[in-house]
Amino acid sequence: MTLNEATYICDNCGEEIVIPVDLSAGSRQEYVEDCPVCCSPCVIHVQIDDNGGIRVWGEAEQYRFG
Repeated sequence: MTLNEATYICDNCGEEIVIPVDLSAGSRQEYVEDCPVCCSPCVIHVQIDDNGGIRVWGEAEQYRFG
């Protein structure tokens, strides 16, 4: 894993997923991405703090919009 990558646990299948983090996209990001393991959509949340710390988590899309 590189400096601009982070991991989250897929809320659908429980697998740990490595994703690239676009530091230029702002300190709070949210987007939908299909899990590369189970193909279910996840809402990915990215938070970057003032010190450059990255926090990423995913939640199943149906929980958010259901």
